[in-house]
Amino acid sequence: MTTTKADKKARAKAEYNAFLAVCPSRQLLDRISDKWVVLILCALGGSAPERSGASHAPKAMRYSELARLLAGVSQKMLTQTLRALERDGLLTRTVTPTVPVTVTYELTDLGLSLHHLTRGLRQWAQTHMAQVLANREEHDARASRP
Repeated sequence: MTTTKADKKARAKAEYNAFLAVCPSRQLLDRISDKWVVLILCALGGSAPERSGASHAPKAMRYSELARLLAGVSQKMLTQTLRALERDGLLTRTVTPTVPVTVTYELTDLGLSLHHLTRGLRQWAQTHMAQVLANREEHDARASRP
């Protein structure tokens, strides 16, 4: 029996199991669970707080815009994260030959599909942070009692 390319692809997809250490989907989960990835996807997807009055439409952004928006990210971390997202096909990097050169980043369709999930994670974290902080405080108070 001849196995077609589509058959091989379907079999490989069925064999992905993130609970196995050698599964490539585990590496992908590691990447997309990173806080900078979530924030970059939210920014490029139009969910940045500065754009709350905007249409929430995805938008290409320059490196400097992302660096300003993502408080606390180092230049090295931002560069590494953008390169990894580009490699995974989640965003595109466009270089425009101007003086100085203009580099913009924009979500691909694949990146946009992931953005819809990460936006929910970010919103959940922001919505429930007060409750989590109260729980931490209560837990720490109990743990410090003799």
